[in-house]
Amino acid sequence: MLTLYARDGWGSVLVEAQLDWYGLEYQREEVADLFDSIEARAALARINPLAQIPTLVLPGGEVLTESAAITLYLADLTGSNGLVPAAGEPGRAAFLRWLVFMVTNIYPTFTYADDPSRFVALEEARPAFRAAVADYACRLWRIVETAAGEPWFLGSRFSAIDIYIAVMTRWQPGREWFKNNTGRAYAIAHALDGDSRFGGAWHRNFGKSA
Repeated sequence: MLTLYARDGWGSVLVEAQLDWYGLEYQREEVADLFDSIEARAALARINPLAQIPTLVLPGGEVLTESAAITLYLADLTGSNGLVPAAGEPGRAAFLRWLVFMVTNIYPTFTYADDPSRFVALEEARPAFRAAVADYACRLWRIVETAAGEPWFLGSRFSAIDIYIAVMTRWQPGREWFKNNTGRAYAIAHALDGDSRFGGAWHRNFGKSA
């Protein structure tokens, strides 16, 4: 069975939602707050040296990290192109481009801003660092908005990118900012909030706000 190391509302929900969508059987291994708990970091580091989630352990014990890699793996595992356009399918190139854009450009802004002390030694410099990262994240989201289609990111074709948008727009700068600044991304997120295919993952991770 697949084992997903997860924490409510954290990046693991990107994978959890996909597992639910595919209907795959998995067990969810709860992880304590990795910022506050040295013990939690040490325990996860034995599996994933970076002590980050999502971390997915395959039935044979192999460890898979990085949400984009897991996204592509799950498509291969299920033999489904429901969330990942198949090779040669229209939209495949755009999907790969923007999936990687989101995980290599936008996702790290949360890593940097969540705990600036890991990257900025001087305490007095951290607020400015956090503010600069937040401004940069907003700039990146505006770039994503220029590429977003309707009703889904790839137009009529639903994909895992829409799941990423639905989850990541719940984080900073918050849904109200997206509503006012990135209308298409906000519409995608809002549409998925009530999608029953993700009801379990949304409820577990976001509670009544899902």
